[in-house]
Amino acid sequence: MADWQRSGPEDVYDAQQIEQRLQEELPAWHLDNGWIRRKYKTSGWQGALMVANTVGHLAEAAFHHPELTVSYGFVTVRLMTHSAKGVTNKDFELARMIEQVVMWQPGKAPGARAGTPDDPRFKYIEYDAET
Repeated sequence: MADWQRSGPEDVYDAQQIEQRLQEELPAWHLDNGWIRRKYKTSGWQGALMVANTVGHLAEAAFHHPELTVSYGFVTVRLMTHSAKGVTNKDFELARMIEQVVMWQPGKAPGARAGTPDDPRFKYIEYDAET
């Protein structure tokens, strides 16, 4: 069992532990000055608002509040547990949920949902190449 698997919800990770977990679990996220950070590229203001609102809903449901930068073509999400003054399991759990929901592509999974058409008129987010 890895050390992080024995950690409590507010045990703070050091930089090396954070980097290792990000590499293994959330490769699109990065350690940035004590926060874990992810930039989601969008096709414009509407897409940026959709991402920001999605993150806001997930964060509020988890009662864990990220720092957001919302701009015309991107949303940057930064997570750190304020009460613990560092990155904890709470941050990794919320980051995984944000990643799962924001990067969901129904057309690439089995099921009835075809997903957003591959047409610039309907594009609102830039999906990672590997997803």
